[in-house]
Amino acid sequence: MDFSVDKPKPSDRSVFRLNIGRALLNQREDEYLQIWDKDFIKRENRVRYGRLRDIDKEKEIEFEITRILRQNFSFRFIELDVQQKRMGREGLESALIGTAAHCNLCKPSSRWLGNYSPKKQIRESGLWLVQHLKAHEINEEDKRIILNAINKR
Repeated sequence: MDFSVDKPKPSDRSVFRLNIGRALLNQREDEYLQIWDKDFIKRENRVRYGRLRDIDKEKEIEFEITRILRQNFSFRFIELDVQQKRMGREGLESALIGTAAHCNLCKPSSRWLGNYSPKKQIRESGLWLVQHLKAHEINEEDKRIILNAINKR
């Protein structure tokens, strides 16, 4: 990972990493959360707030996020040929998030790091994001698309 005051931190390019970092800092009651929340992709923020950055601290947090991801997560994917079926309000991403968010059986443990998130939607939903939490659940057409994609592999 490339770390510099003149460049965005890796988590600026991943809301997933950004939210895990927020929870870590909030759990520790670390005031650096205020700086962590700045979007350093924007040049104006790098100019305005760059002098407040602690690159060594950011490295430590980013490496801890990587460790958490490697030890506690596994990922699966399905390939979809049509872009509009993947992303956006009407895409499968939205419907899958909506399905998990509406699931009464799908609750995080009391030890889940997300319980320390400063974002209420993350704490309440048990998911590491805030977009699409109120989206519709997958329907029969979505199920067909998913099964077809899985069976193509």
